[in-house]
Amino acid sequence: MAIINHGSEQDPARRKRSPFPEFASLTQWFVRHGYVVVVPQRPGHGGGGPYLEDQGGCEDANYLKAANGAADSIASAVAYMKQQSFVQPEWIILAGHSAGALGSLAYAARQPQGVRAVVNFAGGRGGHHLNRPLNNCAPERLIAAVGRLGRTSRVPTLWIYAQNDTYFPPALSQEMVVAFTNAGGHADYELLAPLPGEGHFAIQTTTEWSDVLEKFLAALQ
Repeated sequence: MAIINHGSEQDPARRKRSPFPEFASLTQWFVRHGYVVVVPQRPGHGGGGPYLEDQGGCEDANYLKAANGAADSIASAVAYMKQQSFVQPEWIILAGHSAGALGSLAYAARQPQGVRAVVNFAGGRGGHHLNRPLNNCAPERLIAAVGRLGRTSRVPTLWIYAQNDTYFPPALSQEMVVAFTNAGGHADYELLAPLPGEGHFAIQTTTEWSDVLEKFLAALQ
């Protein structure tokens, strides 16, 4: 089973307008490779419910708390799907985009049974602070939070970012992966060439990362 986890917004009005997540390219890729695919929408997005991922203000941003809030929702989806007869509960891949990728890393750091790997597409929080590109809110706090997750992470992780990601540009994503691995986490880092439009949304296309993901998952066998 593959569970694909969407990003998030601090702004409540924007979260309320969040469309139901699809990730058509990645979903189809996993289906072609024999996976059951789940694309849940977490509470506080679109359909409502309490928002569990508030990171607080910029100066005191608590990215670890926000990531664990997302992880709690991911845990609920995993627990429900494990009860389904068509799911192989000992072979679960977590994939996520942006805040959903950070939440996936946080859930995997709890060492849940059955999770084999995490695929991190442009993971992070606090990007585009004040709606400005290349303006991350408290990046040092984000790096520290990722380092904390690396301490208890035990599964392989694949980190996919693009050179023209204006939410988490290369210098920041590289600092995050260094913090994660220095703390004990296992990560393969892939920096894609600049993509058309905004590189933060590389998850929407397969042509740039398909071979990398296939090789990564094959190594798990």
